[in-house]
Formats: sequence, C-alpha cells, structure tokens
Amino acid sequence: MTKILIINGPNLNMLGKREPEIYGNQTLDDIMNQAIAEGKRCGFEVVWMQSNKEDELISAIQEAREKYRAIIINAAAYTHSSIAIMDALKSFDGQIIEVHLSNVYQREEFRHVSYISPVANGIVCGFGGNGYLLAIQGIKGNI
Repeated sequence: MTKILIINGPNLNMLGKREPEIYGNQTLDDIMNQAIAEGKRCGFEVVWMQSNKEDELISAIQEAREKYRAIIINAAAYTHSSIAIMDALKSFDGQIIEVHLSNVYQREEFRHVSYISPVANGIVCGFGGNGYLLAIQGIKGNI
C-alpha cells in the first residue's frame, strides 16, 4: 500500500481551541481521523505527525525519503520563516502538497510568502480541514 506522510507544524495541536473564527472548531484529531479514512478510501496508508519543534519536522522529512511516496505538509508559521524545512523538502523525491486551513492570501501580508510553495507540487488553502482531503485526492490523481 502506498504510504503518505502528513506533517503538521507548530500550534496546530491547539486547533478547536485557538482562533476558531479563523481555523474552525475541528480539532487536529478530528482532521487526522478524516484524513486517515480518506487515505484508506484512496488506497493509501496515511501516517500523521505534529510537532512544535522545527528540528523534529526536518527529521521527519529527511526520514520520509525511503518510506513515503508523498508528503502533505502544513508547516503553519514555519511556512513563512523556515528555509531549513524548504531545504529538507528539496531532498524528497515524491509528491509534496502544501496545505493551509485558512486562505493565507486574505490574511496578513507576511503570510503571503511561503518557503514551502517553491518546492511543492500543489497548494491547498482556505478549505479548513477539508484541505487535507483535497490534498490526498490530488496525490491519488498524480501518483
């Protein structure tokens, strides 16, 4: 079975508690369960991780090279600041899909800059937790 790694960055563990007017009421566990089910429906094994630590995200990306065909990444605030995560993603040979719960282009100007986008095969933003499902469907259509 094709394996997909979904990586979630800082503060996403606070979904459902933090700024629901922007991020909605779903928890990260709610989104994870939906993504795992959608992955299974599409014939994928979905592995899920979240960390508030940049080095753990980088290590997960580096370790993904031999294990996964695709990475879906919501790097959260690191999207706008981490050249190190971008460089790690450059070493990954499979599909990379960038996901954001909110439409970052309707928000503060600094959120319009992404270090992930230049190395991603696709970007999904503004669809809340459904963005992960759309990313999985996009991978299915491109693997």
